[in-house]
Amino acid sequence: MKILVSAGEASGDLYASSLVTALRTHLPKAEFFGCTGPRMRSAGVRTVVDAANLNVVGLVEVIHHIPRIYGEFRKLVAAARAEKPRLAILTDSPDFHLRLARKLRAQGIPIVYLIAPQVWAWRKGRIKQLRPLDHLLCIFPFEESYFRDRGVRATHIGHPLTRIVRPTLPRPEWLKKHRIPANRPLITLLPGSRPGEIARHLPLLAQTVDRIHARQAAHFVLATPSGLTSRLGFTFFTEPIGGSPIQHIEGETWDAIAHADVCLAASGTVTIEAALLGTPLIAFYKVSPWSWWMGRFLVDVPFYSMVNLVAGKAVVPEFIQDGFSPEALSSAAIHLLTDSEARSRMRAGLAEVAQNLASVEHPMENGARIIVDLLEKERSNAIY
Repeated sequence: MKILVSAGEASGDLYASSLVTALRTHLPKAEFFGCTGPRMRSAGVRTVVDAANLNVVGLVEVIHHIPRIYGEFRKLVAAARAEKPRLAILTDSPDFHLRLARKLRAQGIPIVYLIAPQVWAWRKGRIKQLRPLDHLLCIFPFEESYFRDRGVRATHIGHPLTRIVRPTLPRPEWLKKHRIPANRPLITLLPGSRPGEIARHLPLLAQTVDRIHARQAAHFVLATPSGLTSRLGFTFFTEPIGGSPIQHIEGETWDAIAHADVCLAASGTVTIEAALLGTPLIAFYKVSPWSWWMGRFLVDVPFYSMVNLVAGKAVVPEFIQDGFSPEALSSAAIHLLTDSEARSRMRAGLAEVAQNLASVEHPMENGARIIVDLLEKERSNAIY
């Protein structure tokens, strides 16, 4: 049995690899192939397309990369046609995967979609593209009823990060490993996982660090995913930082979050990771002016960070687009560092978010059972 699996970014790679691991206990002879990141490759998924080639965000930014992305798209479609998988599991990245789903459905391949596109927040017209899916696996508790009410076969499986986000070392050992002083507050900078995000955010974060450093003794760590330095080059990180007192640590993001006093985090999956680890944070995000101008007509949510959306209230401060400035971010960070009551209130709010995301059984085991049931039904239909 062959199963196509595709993920287009770091978080999708993490979730898809975890689902593949769960599926192997039910389908030990299955062969997995598709669009992979490093975690999926470690889980034994054969690479047709490298997910790093799809890692672009922003309505305008993506335009320059369309020829390359379309070439990777055609590779996946051709591989599906040649290998005839019994099922396709598409993870997040809806701009790419909803188009891919249409092509795969035309080949008669059942589709399971992992990580629901956030149509409840923006681009609500996409709901029509989700209805033909065989199943949509949702990780946020409010999503199942939202999609089912609109004719999409959907199930809330729980958030996978609730079972896997953990630091690898106790705080004293991790600080000692990286020669980080224990007598100063630790501020972790999380600029994003995509090169475009990091390039936009890092200069502003360096200016923020300079402002904090002038007013408050602290140690600053820049945390990025594994492999970025070798892929992008050392100067990609050092040039925007300049002379700012920032220590770059790669591939240890959960430790860098868990052991920090405050995180400055790009709005996205990492804010959920910080919530699960209980670390106070401040969210930010910036895209190109044109992407922001076009996107604001499509967005319909009271908050931008997933932490606040899950909570249904402003648990963490958000500094988005023009609101993201070194002045604003540094003031908010110093306030959190110096106000113990504010930190306690935020930790209590983050604990509520973590509780809301928890599930009784492992989310990926839930997802694996849904997929196995779907395969059994497809097999029965083929026989009868």
